[in-house]
Amino acid sequence: MASVAMTLDANCIKRDFPALERIVNGHLITYLDSAASSQKPWAVLRAMDNYYETTHANVHRGVYTTAVEATERYEGARVIFARFVNANSKREVIFTKNVTESLNLVAQSWGNANVGPGDAILYTEMEHHANLVPWQMLAARTGAVLRYVPVTDDGHLDLSNLDTLLDGAKVFTFTAASNVLGTINPVRQLADAAHRAGAIAVCDAAQLAPHMTMDLQAMGVDFAGITGHKMCGPTGVGVLWGRESLLDAIPPFLGGGDMITDVHIDGFTPNELPWKFEAGTPPIAEVIGLGAACDYLSGLVLDDVRAHEIDLTGYAMDVLEARFGDRLKIHGPRDPNARMGVLSLALEGVHPHDISQVLDQQGVCVRAGHHCAKPLMRRLGVGATARASFYVYNERHDVDTLAEALSSASDFFK
Repeated sequence: MASVAMTLDANCIKRDFPALERIVNGHLITYLDSAASSQKPWAVLRAMDNYYETTHANVHRGVYTTAVEATERYEGARVIFARFVNANSKREVIFTKNVTESLNLVAQSWGNANVGPGDAILYTEMEHHANLVPWQMLAARTGAVLRYVPVTDDGHLDLSNLDTLLDGAKVFTFTAASNVLGTINPVRQLADAAHRAGAIAVCDAAQLAPHMTMDLQAMGVDFAGITGHKMCGPTGVGVLWGRESLLDAIPPFLGGGDMITDVHIDGFTPNELPWKFEAGTPPIAEVIGLGAACDYLSGLVLDDVRAHEIDLTGYAMDVLEARFGDRLKIHGPRDPNARMGVLSLALEGVHPHDISQVLDQQGVCVRAGHHCAKPLMRRLGVGATARASFYVYNERHDVDTLAEALSSASDFFK
């Protein structure tokens, strides 16, 4: 059984999250769906409330006091995020509304300018739809060829044929961690392989950023998409990080206010980075909330967050396998060090949606469905799974509650 991580007190951390005090169906909520969206700490909620209560004004426009303050808070959050991911410069941090928009931005702006007929686009079989569909749309527009890296039976990428798959590729786009299998991919290895083949490397880091220290310079990728709502931040804000030279070279994604320096009746001059890609009024309060979330996670120390998650994942796998044996399948790697705290479950004789509904009656929140990864579901030979996912506010008691609730579901459907 995994050793206990003593550096992070999840029971104490729970007090920072007001939603975890909710009673659902007569039970204190056990929230196990953080891979879909995490709960929000008081620090984030108060930062956003304070902005609306004291400083609300549009950014980059007014010269009166509250407008200047709003701009300072907004741009200050950009600096915080750049430090959080070790970006070279705040000019590389583009605020979007989520990771899906970030990846679409790359596929549209970079892809339209650099991908043509016969070029290859390489992704993996474990991608979320957000990192599949934009590239499929690019291929349809340009006549490019789609290829994918397959997944092995134990939930890892099969890299045995990677060099061949990369031959003629312009871009290799991949998830840093699977939202279904939990698998942590070798990002630097994949980025280096892409560069050797003359391709750029694009990383969907939505599932990695909330759980582990991210160093984008060390990861070696060219673009990375991150979303705020999975890392204690609000919905409605994400980030595209990109190498400054690449961002400078590609055209704007959306047109309108703030992304220009000048407009004539017959043309425009785009703004400098990062505002070149931030058309219109941005999600100001949400960006400020994201900055507060970065500070909150930095205060917890992400290495400790990761150690806690490894311990909890290992404990969960041990408990569930001991209780259910062959009646329960957990998809993905068995080693908790090789995966995130995401357990996609198949319980013999019980449909995933039935699991979710029965667990809800005991206040346990798990996700059921295809998790926006239908190609991977087909690879696994299932239509859906029930997915429990852990975060900083979960503890072993939550795992025990999950196990008891799954036993109830199993008994109910006998």
